[in-house]
Amino acid sequence: MESPKPTVVLVHGAFAGSSSWNGVIAELEEGGYHVIAAANPLRGVASDGAAVSAIVKSVEGPVVLVGHSYGGPVITEAANGNTNVKALVYVSAFAPETGETSLELTGKFPGSTLSDTLAPPVPQSDGLPDLYIDQAKFPQQFAADVPLRQARLMAATQRPVAQAALTEPSGVASWKVVPSYWIYGSADRNIPPAALKFMAERAHARETKVIEGASHVVMVSHPHEVASLIEDAARSE
Repeated sequence: MESPKPTVVLVHGAFAGSSSWNGVIAELEEGGYHVIAAANPLRGVASDGAAVSAIVKSVEGPVVLVGHSYGGPVITEAANGNTNVKALVYVSAFAPETGETSLELTGKFPGSTLSDTLAPPVPQSDGLPDLYIDQAKFPQQFAADVPLRQARLMAATQRPVAQAALTEPSGVASWKVVPSYWIYGSADRNIPPAALKFMAERAHARETKVIEGASHVVMVSHPHEVASLIEDAARSE
């Protein structure tokens, strides 16, 4: 008797939302997978990881955790203590070592132009500012290979990230014990491709796909390739 397909839990990153996975979800559901696109709070690695971990705990059977960008540290954290997580898929994402931060990994190699495109921080009642990308600069910075009209919609609906989340040290690096899979674009302007390559190699990724000319939102511009990699992770032993 064939075992049931794993549930796929998708975790968006900063400046994005759950709808950024729509193309990937359509492909996965066509392949018979149950998919949950988690609403990442974007407040901090530990608290966001706990929120996603609660979703993982609610799922009966195996789970493939997929994270985009800052969603990478979140799935790394969320996998800890959940033995039903069978694979981690990093989509243009950070995979921090224990104690590393997203900001630290961004600066490890040259090439990120994100800091030059941020709008003035928006102060919050807790004193910790939120970060947005300037809407006029968003298409080229974040989604250069997405049709301009769609990229502008993404700019208007972007979710802010707490500045503190990008400087919060990560917890235990679950990718050391859970198999990982990687996909990213060669034209990523948020996270330098050299940094993504470094992290994939450090994690001893089982499979890595580099999409020539793809932007930071490779799951929007190349949903088929991303879904295909997730299916590889789901079928792995």
